[in-house]
Amino acid sequence: MAESARVAADARQARPARAEAPAPIPLFRSFYQAGFECSTHRLRTGRRLDLVASTRHDACAAADYARCAAAGLHTVRDGVRWHLADGGAAGGGGVLDLAAERPRVRAARDAGVQVIWDLCHYGWPDDVDVLSPAFVDRFARFARAFAALVADETDEVPWYAPVNEISFFAWAGGDAGYLNPFRNGAGGALKRQLVRAAIAAVHAVRDVDPRARVVHTDPVFWIVPHVDRPHEGAAARGHNEAQFESWDMLAGRTALELGGSPDVLDVVGVNYYSNNQWVWAGPLAFRNEVLAADDPRYRPFRELLGLVGRRYGRPLFVAETGTEGEARPTWLRYMADEVRGAQRAGVEVEGLCIYPVVDHPGWDDDRHCPNGLWGYADASGSRPAYAPLLDELQRQQRRLGGR
Repeated sequence: MAESARVAADARQARPARAEAPAPIPLFRSFYQAGFECSTHRLRTGRRLDLVASTRHDACAAADYARCAAAGLHTVRDGVRWHLADGGAAGGGGVLDLAAERPRVRAARDAGVQVIWDLCHYGWPDDVDVLSPAFVDRFARFARAFAALVADETDEVPWYAPVNEISFFAWAGGDAGYLNPFRNGAGGALKRQLVRAAIAAVHAVRDVDPRARVVHTDPVFWIVPHVDRPHEGAAARGHNEAQFESWDMLAGRTALELGGSPDVLDVVGVNYYSNNQWVWAGPLAFRNEVLAADDPRYRPFRELLGLVGRRYGRPLFVAETGTEGEARPTWLRYMADEVRGAQRAGVEVEGLCIYPVVDHPGWDDDRHCPNGLWGYADASGSRPAYAPLLDELQRQQRRLGGR
């Protein structure tokens, strides 16, 4: 028996060691990321917003990117301003001027920061109707021109987010009349048009650089019927299902005439805030009863990530999350814990973006929104850090270990 044991031991030692599976290559340069508010839409008053300018990120880009890199945020979301580059070329035949955007492309390159460039963040040139065929053509032209600029400035694989939050954009601008174009009853038509534009932009940037990666962002949410109105459960469930419509169209699962296909839905960006779960009060209600996290009807964020991950089988990341004031570090801790829970359940979550990463003036009233990792810039471009959030970010980064 001793001899048999020795022979068996020798045989085990003679076997070649089992090769360990290589660690997956991260999709992004850093798991924790920074997002710069870059909305450019017109308000109902007619005033155009330009959050890149009002936060002084355009003037402070080099310092802002260096600050992100120093904090371990080597991937950022940022936006280019279509309305500045294409200020009124009749019929789309004029020359695009991207001079205002080139300095940020260079600043990101010099700081070693990977940028996901939003191409349309709620705004477009004044002389084009968002629902016209010209909108799609003009947007594709702009996307191609900006992709050429990026290719001219860097050899890195480029990243783009063609149209920010298509489903929310369509609801807010086409049904609720809150965002431009301030329509009611046109949400379906606007959603399809924005999907057309996004698909055209995907093809345009890939024509310039076939390596281009694309993310499509939208909020995820959870709605429940009021306890006194259980008969509204079907309506609430229908609205929950509607959050997937734009991704389904982009992936070519529905509305095939729009040109969607599986390769168009490259990476899914999930946006989530503390008010993304509420009690149903109708399809146009804008101020809803928000579900608290300790409400038994509240659905853990990890489960919402699981819904998206299982539905599409694509890499995903949290493209926006954050809150205001003293709740910022607690919210980041909750989100990080939920992302880890989703990962343990097999969901391929590739990143979490703190959005916005710098404070900004409110859309409607210019109030100071204290929701960033850093505050307003002073004359020299320096921004004060919100220390409790920075401390929490560093704790969460340490929990990643080798990642």
